[in-house]
Amino acid sequence: MNGAQAVVRTLVGGGVDVCFANPGTSEMHFVAALDDVPEMRAVLTLFEGVATGAADGYARMAGRPAATLLHLGPGLGNGIANLHNARRARTPLVNVVGDHALTHKRLDAPLESDIDALAGAVSGWVRRSLSTGEVGPDVADAVAAAARGQVATLVLPADVSWSDGAAVATVPGRRPAPRVPDDAIEGLAPLLGPATVLFLGGDAVLEAGLLAAGRIAAGTGTRLLAETFPARMQRGAGLPDVLKLPYPPDGARKQLDGVQHLVLVGAKEPVAFFGYPGMDGRLVPEGCTVHVLAEPGEDAVAALHALADLTARDATPEVAELRRPQLPTGALDIRALAEVVGALLPEHAVVVDEALTSGYFLPGATVGAPPHDWLTLTGGAIGQGLPAATGAAVADPSRPVVSLQADGSAMYTIQALWTQAREGLDVTTVICDNSAYAILAGELENVGASSGGERAGRLLDLGAPSLDFVALATGMGVPATRATTAEELATQFRTAVAEPGPHLIDAVLPR
Repeated sequence: MNGAQAVVRTLVGGGVDVCFANPGTSEMHFVAALDDVPEMRAVLTLFEGVATGAADGYARMAGRPAATLLHLGPGLGNGIANLHNARRARTPLVNVVGDHALTHKRLDAPLESDIDALAGAVSGWVRRSLSTGEVGPDVADAVAAAARGQVATLVLPADVSWSDGAAVATVPGRRPAPRVPDDAIEGLAPLLGPATVLFLGGDAVLEAGLLAAGRIAAGTGTRLLAETFPARMQRGAGLPDVLKLPYPPDGARKQLDGVQHLVLVGAKEPVAFFGYPGMDGRLVPEGCTVHVLAEPGEDAVAALHALADLTARDATPEVAELRRPQLPTGALDIRALAEVVGALLPEHAVVVDEALTSGYFLPGATVGAPPHDWLTLTGGAIGQGLPAATGAAVADPSRPVVSLQADGSAMYTIQALWTQAREGLDVTTVICDNSAYAILAGELENVGASSGGERAGRLLDLGAPSLDFVALATGMGVPATRATTAEELATQFRTAVAEPGPHLIDAVLPR
């Protein structure tokens, strides 16, 4: 058995049976090994950022790692933005990067680079296999490392792949998340009340955690807030309506005003995304004490249940009722877009949200929709939405995926549409088409750099020429339509989510 065959068989034996790939010469033995291991599903992407983003979306929904296959340092470099998002989401991901044969590296060939340094910026675990005999155990260690909630990057030299003498290794069983000590839970109980906020992230914003937190809120008056960009949040009828901390610093500070105790539950202390002139980036109000119930990676759900049993045993959480907005009519704007999505969102949908400034009204319009999952842009590196939707659809083909996508960031990874068409994935993409990097217009004001000048404005403008998303989508095999009114969007959205396979709707919004 050669090294590449051992890699693929060890991955499959460890439960990693999907690989999002954009391979090159150094990975060809891995590609050939796929014919010998039919249990591995290989999904071709046309850009490495699609492969890494799709692996992220897959793992968020499947709860276990996917693999990537990338070509040398430049291929890894092309995928780094979405590996950054995966790192911030604590996504389990096995990142396989091919490298030159060991005997070739001394020649400093044109594609030679410092792969280990690049990988270290976005990975919690990095290793280079230096012999065929080591490759099986190295892959097993990579899968185990990824399962702890991190990107694990294995650098695989070409001659280690093509040489014989490798063996399949057994991946150790997954360890349960560490439990929070009882005394830590008991110590927080007296602090609960209206001046306390439970700040939720990680598993705490999935159903079991939300219901336990809802019991605490109902029984003690404690407020609940969620991270601004949770990796995966479950929402809708039957679950507590937990607001996310706003992205703008002023809005976040208003939400936290008057809080005396901020209790972190699977989340980090909130800070502003950026520094602004004359503004402190720390969002916790003066005089507020920060406490930790569960660190990211600890069993936040068990801790919430224990705290609820201790402080609110007989309380019933307040949950959202099933209700939908009326379908809007007339002009299409961001409010009407949100109302259409809220009125027509399919049951058990997975929503991948990279709507950015166009998504302001989406939380309110969908709070009473049937239960659904919501995936967000955890690390702020735009271009995640289309790939993550692709991976989510591969993870669970039985669930419809709705991708709400800003126009500017769509162009970072538009190639994901081709993969959706090739794989026949049930993804409905709605492009929020305002022909601008609208979020940057706001940031220009926030940092005090606004000049109102034409040259600065051109760097935020996506017109001249306008992007034709219908042509782009159909050119990659995805049926596409354009909506300019609320009625058109409703008709097209209803059709798209009802038909199998991918669809794209270009929702034309005011600038």
